[in-house]
This record gives sequence, C-alpha cells and structure tokens, in this order.
Amino acid sequence: MKTTTRLIAAAALAACSLGAYAQKGETVKIAWIDPLSGLMAPVGSNQLKSFQFFAEKFSKTNPAGVKFEVIGIDNKLSPAESLNALKAAMDQGVRYITQGNGSSVAGALIEAVNKHNERNPGKEILFLNHSAVDPDFTNSKCSYWHFRFDADTSMKIEAMTTFMKDDKSIKKVYLFNQNYSHGHQVVKFAKENIARKMPGVQIVGEDLHPLAQVRDFSPYIAKIKASGADTVITGNWGSDLALLVKAANEGGFNGKFYTYYTGVTGTPTALGQGGAGRVYQIAYGHYNMGGQMDKWSAEFKQKFNDDFYTHSVVRIYQALGDAMAKAKSTDPVKVAAALSGLKFSTHNGEVEIRKADHQLQQPLYMTVWQKADKKFPYSPENTGMTLAPVKEYPSYVSSTPTSCQMKRPG
Repeated sequence: MKTTTRLIAAAALAACSLGAYAQKGETVKIAWIDPLSGLMAPVGSNQLKSFQFFAEKFSKTNPAGVKFEVIGIDNKLSPAESLNALKAAMDQGVRYITQGNGSSVAGALIEAVNKHNERNPGKEILFLNHSAVDPDFTNSKCSYWHFRFDADTSMKIEAMTTFMKDDKSIKKVYLFNQNYSHGHQVVKFAKENIARKMPGVQIVGEDLHPLAQVRDFSPYIAKIKASGADTVITGNWGSDLALLVKAANEGGFNGKFYTYYTGVTGTPTALGQGGAGRVYQIAYGHYNMGGQMDKWSAEFKQKFNDDFYTHSVVRIYQALGDAMAKAKSTDPVKVAAALSGLKFSTHNGEVEIRKADHQLQQPLYMTVWQKADKKFPYSPENTGMTLAPVKEYPSYVSSTPTSCQMKRPG
C-alpha cells in the first residue's frame, strides 16, 4: 500500500514537473505587421530587424524555454492591407501579432482580433502593441486581447507639459501633427494640459497634415514662423518628422520642438548639427540608457549599421517569457491571463502591465538634442549628436487614469 502511494506521488510529481516545462522547446511565432514600403519603410525596416535581433537573444534566455520566430508582413501603412496580413498570419498558425506604426492600423487590428477571438474559441490571438499610442486603445476601445508596451499620448503629454511649464521662455505654442487619430489625440491632450498647467501660454496655431504624403514642409514652416510661435509640439514620426525638421533648419525657424520621435530613422540626419538645445523628445527610453541596453545597441549598430530605438521590443520579449513561464503554456488565453497585471524587471527597473486596461506603466524620459560627449556618447546615424537625458519621470508621474471597462473571458 505504501509502495503504491509512493508511486502515485512520484507520478503526480513527474506530471507537475512536465506541466511546468510543457512549453519548453516550442516555437512561438509572432507576426510583425507594419510598413516595408512607402515613405515610412525605413522605420518599418529598422523595427523588423529589431524584433528579429531580439528574438534570437531572448530565445536563448527566456524563462519559459521557448523559441521566438518573427514573420514580417508589409502592410503598406494601410488598415485594409493589415487585415489581409492578419489573415495571412493566421493561415500560418500565428497566435501572436505585433504592430505599432499608425494608430489607424492598430484600431482596425484590435477590432479584427476581438471579432476573431469571439467567434473562434480555442484559436485566440494576442495583439502586442509596440508603438501605437492612441489613448482610446486603453480607454473607450480597450480590449482584453490587446497589450500596449509604449506609453500612450496622454502619458507622454502629461510628462512633456510637466517639463515645459518650468520653462518661462515658452510663450506661444504651435500644434503641428499628422491628420489621423494619433495626431488628433496629441492636439487634444496638449490643449488640455497647457490650459491646466500653463495658463499664460498661447496656442497660436495648429495644423493637421496627411500622413506620409507631404514631401516639402517649407510652406508649413513659413506659417509657423508667421504665427510668432516660439515652440512647436508635434507627434510626427518617420519621414513626416525628418522632413519637417529639415524644412525648419532650411527655413530658419529657431524655436523649440517638443517631439515623441526625434531619435527615429531619418530625423537625426535631418537635424544634423542644427537644433542643438532646441529639440526635445519625450519617450520611454533613449540612446544613452547605460548597462545592458548600451551593449545591445552597440551590437545592433555593428550588425546592421543602424540604430536601435524601439525599446518596447525588449519589453515584449521579457513580458512574454515571464508570462509563458508563469502560465506554463504558450496558449494565448493562458498567457493573456498571466500578462494582465504582470510586474517584471527591465533595464530601468520594475514595470507593470496595468490589469485594468493592459497599459504598461513605466518611466518616461525627457531628452535634448546636443553634441555627443563622454557622458552621453551614442551618436545616432553618425551625426556626432545625441539625445541626452535631462529629466526622468517615474511611472507614478507619467501614469494617467483609465476609463476602460474591460470585458474579460468568462
């Protein structure tokens, strides 16, 4: 009888052990759905390389023991093309997708994933949002199947204007943004925060321009100069920021720029030696983070002759590895439950995926464009310049409330 009991106990222990590592050795496919053609192709190409580079890194070190494989699909920055890409990914057995360039695309994918998961129990898909920052995605349009690893616009504007309010030289602000949901949200939250924190500051103009279509921004710069603005707030990214700052340099606009994406492909070269001390970036990371991130950045640059800047890629792999180990599974339903509310360690401390809305709570950094030096040596696009940190905002400062009423399975 005792022998039988011991055998049952041993079998149970073995079963538990097997369950703990049931996912070890599995390949987890992630479909990357972003632009590889058009004006935003350089940004997409950089980010695809980033996802593939870190897939190799974290396949060797993640606690779940899984192997990550990234499948890149060009969506041409189109919501319709993205839905086709989603179907193609599902046809290949993909259960995890990532996207970030264009909130219009992200909104279409969230809706499509919600419908698919509702209609196809047992074949659920998770959406890992690396860069689409429309606050609605973790508020009125929040989804259990969507996890955002960038900071949303409300968080970035909260930190940005907290920094700006102490600069008494700012008197007149111009809002210049892309004409889609992201740009509209930058305008909305900039107006609200300036009114609340900087009541003496005037908003002297605003423009919304077509996304990834404008090649000459000199007429806009002339308009900004004519307004008397000393500061521009812009959520522009990719070619829309690179060409904007190029036109500002050529047009002699000497005001400040407060941006989200100065460090992204093309903009450092467009700035060159110009804009020192006048161009700021609010983001969840920067080029001079130190430690392991600096080592990875140096290796990435040596391998691709390119700069690594989408730090959310690292956090996605860290979170997935921890969640899969916690869930003892790669099943998206179990992994989603483990990701919801997950706290995990990163290169800049512990961060948390807020359970209420699946928005990552993380520190934000204000940096300024200046000459690279011994203290801040990294030079994006070999410009001799860098983004030097001037202020860190802990998670509790940059965090903003959520109105999410999340519908959870079961």
